[in-house]
Amino acid sequence: MACAIGARAMVRIHQHHHTATTVSEDSLSSLQEVAPEYNTRPKRSYITTGFGGRTESSGSGVSYKGNVGKPYGSNIIEVSSMDAKKYQYVVQFDGPQIGQWTLVIWNKIGPDGLVDGWFGHACKSFTLAPGQTLYIAFAEDSQGGWTAAPGPYIPTDSYGGYAATWGEFAFGSSINWGWSGFDVSAIAAQNAGLEVQGMKICDNLIGTCSFISPKASKSDNAYLYNNREVDGIGGNVAPGPVRLVVTLDYQG
Repeated sequence: MACAIGARAMVRIHQHHHTATTVSEDSLSSLQEVAPEYNTRPKRSYITTGFGGRTESSGSGVSYKGNVGKPYGSNIIEVSSMDAKKYQYVVQFDGPQIGQWTLVIWNKIGPDGLVDGWFGHACKSFTLAPGQTLYIAFAEDSQGGWTAAPGPYIPTDSYGGYAATWGEFAFGSSINWGWSGFDVSAIAAQNAGLEVQGMKICDNLIGTCSFISPKASKSDNAYLYNNREVDGIGGNVAPGPVRLVVTLDYQG
C-alpha cells in the first residue's frame, strides 16, 4: 500500500499541466535570500562535469525510467557554490533552524530497475547544520526525491520506505518534452502516521513555490495524504535551466 502511494506521488511531477506562473511576495522574499550568481544563466552550453554515463529512458507512467546514471546514482552530484551556475539543473539546500539534520536523495527507479528508489536506495546522504548550504546538480532526465529529518537517521515506514516529508523532482524529462517539475509531499509521512517536517521549495527563475509547514499545519501547492489523487500540484518549469532553493526545517 505504501509503495503504491509513493509510486503515484512520484509520477505526479511528470503529469503537470503547463501553465503560466506569477511571482508572489513569498517567492520574491526567497529570491532575495540567494546569491545573485546562483541564478546566472551561462552564456554557453551547460557543463556536465562529474556526471557518469546516461541510461536510456523507457516505459511510461509510474514505471517510466529516465536517467539513473552509469554507474547508478552518478546522475546526482554535489557541486561548489561557484560551479552551481554552470549546470542546467541545480538545487540549493539550506540547512535547518536548529540541530543537525540528515538529508538523503534518491532516484525514483532503484538500482534493481524497480520503482523503489526511496526504499533505502539513496544515492546521496548528507548532514546539514544551521547556516550550512549545499548545492546538488542533476543530470538531464533525472526523476526522484529527497527527504530530511533531524538526527542521524531518516524515519521509515513498516515497509522500509523513507517516511519524512519529501521533495519530489523531475528534471528535463524526455517523457514530458524536456519540462521539469517539483513538489513538496507529506504523503509518505502521513500514511505511516509519522511526523511531518516543514519543507519549502521555490524555483528562483520563475518564482513558483511549494511548501508544507511542520505537522502539516499549513501547506500550499503541495501534496498531503488527503489530496494524493489530485494531478497538477507543484511547480512546472519549461525546458531550460532550473534553480531550486529548498528550505529544510521550514517554519512558515
